[in-house]
Amino acid sequence: MTDTTVIDTVRATDHDRYLSALYAPADRRDALLALYAFNAEIAGVRDRIREALPGEVRLQWWRDVIASNAPDSGAGHPLAEALTAAIRQYNLPRQAFDNYLEARIFDLYDDPMPSRTDLEGYCGETASALIQLVALVLDRAEAPSFAELAGHAGCAQAITGLLLLLPQHRARGQCYVPADILAAVGSSPHEFLAGSGGPAAGRAVTAMIALAQEHMAAFERGAAKLPAQLRPAFLPLALTKAYLTAMSSRDAVASLSRAVALSALKRHWLLFRRAGRGWA
Repeated sequence: MTDTTVIDTVRATDHDRYLSALYAPADRRDALLALYAFNAEIAGVRDRIREALPGEVRLQWWRDVIASNAPDSGAGHPLAEALTAAIRQYNLPRQAFDNYLEARIFDLYDDPMPSRTDLEGYCGETASALIQLVALVLDRAEAPSFAELAGHAGCAQAITGLLLLLPQHRARGQCYVPADILAAVGSSPHEFLAGSGGPAAGRAVTAMIALAQEHMAAFERGAAKLPAQLRPAFLPLALTKAYLTAMSSRDAVASLSRAVALSALKRHWLLFRRAGRGWA
């Protein structure tokens, strides 16, 4: 049974994924919660440590724990114990975790995202990889057939998440909006982060929403083929769609200072509906 620390971490820091995990079979739920807690832990390293070098040391600690074959690897750390148990039980690819941690180094610094290609690569190694790992837990035989779908799903989910976190990122000087997108709308990372974001800020946000919608549409074109047993891995996309719809219906500049939110009732309903009907 999952340590309460792991459950509490996901419930408190990533409630959307916590709710989606509840629709997974009971015997797979512990592994899903361990993966989601790991994701939340790594995503929060910058906020807890604040300086890049100690952050990199922390990521390296996780890399060493995951790479180790020692039976007591991560002992004494509830999340590390839960994660390594899930990796061993479901024979999850350790290289995926290494790639994930490498991509997350970007979060520790204030370097601007260079291009759309770089952003999609970042999303692929983080959110998309997480979906694929969860799918492997749910059905190892079927999961590889939906790797491309997980790629689009992860990009849609991650870009939407970055839009939701725009106020926080701008406050600390981080720019995940790719420099080539900013240049296309007549802005730059420096201008986007300064003050109100400049006259092109709204256009940059609109372009990011459009990019997320592009990946969301690609996901939806193939989602009807998802087998029911893999559905819990993709359930958070039901909320991604709702977040994007809410963002699209308001002034894009508002996203620079205030994130959209969905009511608890709406989130529960959307997840319940997709869990039962899928995307058919």
